Amino acid sequence: MTAQNPSSSDTLADSALSPYDAILLLSYGGPNKQEDVLPFLRDVVSGKNIPDSRLEVVGEHYRLFGGRSPINGENLRLIADLRAALDRRDVDTPILFGNRHWNPYTVDTLRTTIAYGARRILVVITAAYISYSGSRQYREHLAETITALEAETGVRLDVDILRAFYNDQAFVDANVNAVREAASELPVGQPLHIAYVTHSIPETMNEASGATGPTYLEQHQLVAAEVTRAVEGELGDRLLGTSLSFCSRSGSPHQPWLAPDISDRLDELKAQGVQNVVIAPIGFIADHMEVVFDLDTEAAAHADEIGLEVRRATTAGHRPEFVEGLAELMIERAAVERGHGTRRPVIGSHPMTPDVAPPNSCRQRAGVVTGLPVVAGDDD
Repeated sequence: MTAQNPSSSDTLADSALSPYDAILLLSYGGPNKQEDVLPFLRDVVSGKNIPDSRLEVVGEHYRLFGGRSPINGENLRLIADLRAALDRRDVDTPILFGNRHWNPYTVDTLRTTIAYGARRILVVITAAYISYSGSRQYREHLAETITALEAETGVRLDVDILRAFYNDQAFVDANVNAVREAASELPVGQPLHIAYVTHSIPETMNEASGATGPTYLEQHQLVAAEVTRAVEGELGDRLLGTSLSFCSRSGSPHQPWLAPDISDRLDELKAQGVQNVVIAPIGFIADHMEVVFDLDTEAAAHADEIGLEVRRATTAGHRPEFVEGLAELMIERAAVERGHGTRRPVIGSHPMTPDVAPPNSCRQRAGVVTGLPVVAGDDD
């Protein structure tokens, strides 16, 4: 939190982010050192009675990197980039950082925000797609946090969440440029395959995500199709084909999850005679553990073992086109809340995702979600 009072009239009077007093970048969280690994994993599975012996197996992924997840550093980098993007627009609204499962915890960040006088917050969730784990769990987390802070401080924060942005032009453009660069690093003139990758989820969660719109799977299929459309002209005959694969499957082996795993896909491609592969992590906006371990470590080692030449495209959050687009989405939302905003067009055939406020917020209890009807049975 900056030392500046984010709710001062001077700050908000002419701000393109008015009526918001602050922006909260809300993410999952991850350990910063070896001693953090087991406590972090206990926090993640709190209430699920999972023994430490099972958590230690997962913890080995983090211990390969000194116990430090890349996610916190990635988010701090994104905040710095967003700060610069807003500064270029003469917007000085503070950007805060909070996590569901590790320091800085959301409740601590928002407690400090309240002390500075902020009352209305725009939340940016570090997930581009809609699913229970990628959107609704964050809304539930915010609702619990807001309720707890109201009981503690007597202050009820007014919190909105930026709409999902998987089909925003800037997110797609960032992935297009990342794929172009990765393809240019493979042997010149040789054919290649683009293997798009995202985080696997249970099939039942995928089905539920489509209760009010495209499913999680369909969202990724749209992004993959749009990226392919943008690069296929320049790749020409080099492009042998594309596919969508998954990583980071967990949970019971008896529960069906979205498949195939990226390593299984690489086996299929090798059997088909493919020699060069671009691995494009369109499901992630930053190099999380799922990227640096599942893709850069496991999948890369497997590709080397079976004799495939692979290049991993960068994630969108590293790229200036994405950062600038995200800044514009925040300014758009603020203008809409002031009653005179225009919407950035979405790309592809899917509709624009709606503006949302967290469950149990004041406005949702009143029967609307930022001006839109509340949809019963929302399972995303």
